[in-house]
Amino acid sequence: MKFVDEYRDQELARTVAAAIAAEADPERNYHFMEFCGGHTHAIFRYGVQDLMPENVHFVHGPGCPVCVLPVSRLDDAVELAERHGVILCTYGDMMRVPGTKQRSLIRAKADGADVRMVYSTLDALKIARENPGRQVVFFAIGFETTTPPTAVALKAAEAEGLRNFSVFCNHVLTPSAISHILESPEVRDLGIVKIDGFLGPSHVSSVIGSQPYEFFAEEFQKPVVIAGFEPLDVMQSVLMLIRQVNEGRHEVENEYTRVVTEEGNVKAQALVSEVFELRKSFAWRGLGTVPYSALRIRDAYADFDAEKRFELSVKASREAKSCECPSILRGVKKPTDCKLFGTTCTPQSPIGSCMVSSEGACAAYWTYGRFRDQQPAKLEAAE
Repeated sequence: MKFVDEYRDQELARTVAAAIAAEADPERNYHFMEFCGGHTHAIFRYGVQDLMPENVHFVHGPGCPVCVLPVSRLDDAVELAERHGVILCTYGDMMRVPGTKQRSLIRAKADGADVRMVYSTLDALKIARENPGRQVVFFAIGFETTTPPTAVALKAAEAEGLRNFSVFCNHVLTPSAISHILESPEVRDLGIVKIDGFLGPSHVSSVIGSQPYEFFAEEFQKPVVIAGFEPLDVMQSVLMLIRQVNEGRHEVENEYTRVVTEEGNVKAQALVSEVFELRKSFAWRGLGTVPYSALRIRDAYADFDAEKRFELSVKASREAKSCECPSILRGVKKPTDCKLFGTTCTPQSPIGSCMVSSEGACAAYWTYGRFRDQQPAKLEAAE
């Protein structure tokens, strides 16, 4: 298939791996954060880490929209479904994410709440049209990639006068999160998390373009290479980052030129700007409160804002005990550092969001067997 097979070619992969090995300075270590969970899965699925020299390390970032949603917002969604009796529409990954006391939307559904999985905002609009006597709430999550479809749904509801439809908005912004990570004490002061550069998200960048990354590349002197999701995309981007680090450069480069442009999707940006505005602050799982890092619905569409339509209670929300998902999202720990990983916490019985989402780091480690790396050595020692 065009633009798929070419980026999975084994001989080309060996060539790029040889170039990385040749240009990586053996006297230094390289730590590159792949912000997007899609990159984490590509790295493990295709064995990209195994093709890297020992001094090239990947740091897993918070680029999983399901993972970074704070427990309190999930608890609010459960309350909407249970206490307010709405038809709550959500994407599949959100169904199984545990909230406070392991209460999830799928458990609420099992107890009688009307929670429905949808594949798009159009599905949620259709449900609202088919149920005029019921309130329908779309649980909107995601980075800049999924924000335009939510804007389309709000404009459609307003144009149709679909008064039984509203949106519970939880859209968050990538550049703000990256800046927050670089300003954190763990990176800037304590040196617990070492980051020499970023693999920039690809789908997000197709919407916002490459320009938004230029500020923190210059401000924090960290190179950024926007990378596609195929294994050769990731490997070529690593090579580009190594060259920048070796040359003392900190620029924004675009490896994913077949999709991403400097200005991005201007039409989508205008649509989002019309419907949404910045929140002054928003809580992220793992990162805490991040200023100007999320969107809310503008007053012009306030009639379709679930936060204004329904009164949500102030509740004491909390993470599951011993779950290291917040530390994993900051790059402080890896999934195998969590004592729950692979024991109490598995895809069949997840404790934290990082094990639920198809983009979560814990799910990647489990799916591609990265937690089994040391087992052969243990077996040999036992013999």
